[in-house]
Amino acid sequence: MPMKIICNGKEKVTRPGISLNDFIIDLGLRPENVVAECNGTIVKREEYNTYLLKDDSMLELIRFVGGG
Repeated sequence: MPMKIICNGKEKVTRPGISLNDFIIDLGLRPENVVAECNGTIVKREEYNTYLLKDDSMLELIRFVGGG
């Protein structure tokens, strides 16, 4: 059964048991360029592979873009 995540204020549907790292990749982003907060707590980048999202998680992703 699909799982619902709220990501940056928008509902997303994903597979159960997905890691934060895989969720970020599925969005077409590079995990090394993203800061993630889940349910009010910042997730350390080295934990992205083991941090499993849960149904109804509130996720905020901030992407860094280089430029000048």
